[in-house]
Amino acid sequence: MPEKGFAEAFGVTEEARAKINLALHVTGQRADGYHLLDMLVTFADCGDRLGFLPAKADAFTLSGRFGETLAGDSGTNLVLRARDLLREAVGVLAFPVHIHLEKNLPVASGIGGGSADAAATLRGLMRLWGMSLPAEALAALALRLGADVPMCVESRPLIARGIGEQIEAVPDLPAFAMVLANPLKGVSTPEVFRRLATKNNPSLNLASGLTGSAGWLAMIGAARNDLEPPARQLVPEIAVISAMLQGRGALLTRMSGSGATCFGIFASMVEAQEAATALHGTRPDWYFQATETISGGM
Repeated sequence: MPEKGFAEAFGVTEEARAKINLALHVTGQRADGYHLLDMLVTFADCGDRLGFLPAKADAFTLSGRFGETLAGDSGTNLVLRARDLLREAVGVLAFPVHIHLEKNLPVASGIGGGSADAAATLRGLMRLWGMSLPAEALAALALRLGADVPMCVESRPLIARGIGEQIEAVPDLPAFAMVLANPLKGVSTPEVFRRLATKNNPSLNLASGLTGSAGWLAMIGAARNDLEPPARQLVPEIAVISAMLQGRGALLTRMSGSGATCFGIFASMVEAQEAATALHGTRPDWYFQATETISGGM
């Protein structure tokens, strides 16, 4: 299905924004094995896109650069799991639906693609089915789909703690011009955590009264992603791609999530777009995307 006319082809559409971990501190581990995290998260003005239509029977279709990666994944696809869980919750209101996923983000890349898709499915189907869930019930259902899904339902700048379910809005976070970069090489999240040398690291301290991009950049720069060193051991291209972003003038670079996507923050969208174009020319087989994150006061 072509990208043009997407909104016209489907009665309800939802954007599944890329989730960017500006900082990720691993602060402990629960008895059940889940790691405790402190994360400063924002969302980019790019990502996957979903469309929803009433249908005679449930259907699911794919398009986009990375759509083929998910072909045949009906058993584990988070979009279908989100549909089925929400249908259980709402019962007779949930008539059959055709869901189309335009997969523009790399799969399993540390920017919440599958989680954002699941969250967008919940939002889109509630609109299509003409219903809503109380905020607490929606958050609990989202958490059943994955630790990142509740924050992707919010899709706004936030701090997430615990395993990701303790969410606090960050209304003062500004927008940033950014390039997302991924060498399109898989990295195992369980293996990254297994290689993490220290699991009781200092928590994220968000300074109060931050104003303007410069102050926020300094604060983000003083934070870290505790998963980046072990991820670099597994995928050396992460270090390469970070150096490429720095070489094109990024003010700050860091890996997002468990990788392998890195981001570079630039002074302007013009600089970000120029950097993305140049980097794509150097490595056309990798993923580079200029984008802007949303502000906390959107």
